Amino acid sequence: MFVTAPDRRLARDLDPATLAALSALSERTRPVAASRTRLLPVVPELAGMLPDGALRRGSTLTIGRPGDDGALSLALSLVAAASASGSWCALVGHPALGAVAAADLGVDLGRLALLPRPGAAWAEATAAVLEGVDLVVLCPPFAPRQAMARRLVARARERKAVLIVVPGRAGWPEPPDLQLRVDGATWEGVDAGDGHLRRRRMTVTATGRRSAARPTHHRLWLPGPDGTVATAGDADDPAA
Repeated sequence: MFVTAPDRRLARDLDPATLAALSALSERTRPVAASRTRLLPVVPELAGMLPDGALRRGSTLTIGRPGDDGALSLALSLVAAASASGSWCALVGHPALGAVAAADLGVDLGRLALLPRPGAAWAEATAAVLEGVDLVVLCPPFAPRQAMARRLVARARERKAVLIVVPGRAGWPEPPDLQLRVDGATWEGVDAGDGHLRRRRMTVTATGRRSAARPTHHRLWLPGPDGTVATAGDADDPAA
C-alpha cells in the first residue's frame, strides 16, 4: 500500500477515492522509487541556480512569493529532467495544469501524477505522495500551520524525496533549504495590442542555507519562443 501502517493516522481524513489513487500510484512507482541516487538532474539552464547543479534528495525548495508570475512554470522546469530520466513526480493542489505547456517545458507527462484537488486533507495527501515518488510540487490550497509544514519537510528528508513548494498566497512558514524568487517577469510578442505572446523574461534570485547563503541572480526566458526554458543573457537585454 502507498499509505503504510505508521502513516494511517495521516490519511484518516482522505476520502476513499484519493486513497485508492495513491495506492495505485504506489504500485506503479515502486521500482523507480527504490532506485536512490543522491541528486536528481535538472536541465542545464537551471543548474547554475542550485548549489549542487541538481536537486538534492531530501531537500525542500520554495518558489515565488504571492503575486509572482512564472513560479509554477519554474517549478515544472525543475521537474523536466528528473521525469525524463525516469523519476516519478507529482503535482499536488493545482487544479488547472496546462498539459501542453508542461510538455513543452520537457516534463514527461507519463511520469507525472496529479492530485489537483486534495481538499482539506491536502497535507495528509502530500505526506502520502512523498512515500512513493522522487519529487513533489506542492501548491498549498490553504495556509499551513508551521507544525504541518515542518512535518512535510521532515517526511521529504526521511523519504529522500524533493519537495518543491509554490506557496502563492498561502505562504510557507518553514525555512526551506533553497528559496527561488521570481522578479520582473515580462512577456514579449504583443505590439500595440496585436500579435501573440512569444516568450517571458524573468530574473530568478536564489538564496538558501550553507553554500547557497549568498544570493545569486539568473536571467531566463521561461518559456522561450519554442516553449522551453532558455538563458537570457545581456545580449537579449534591450537596455544593454
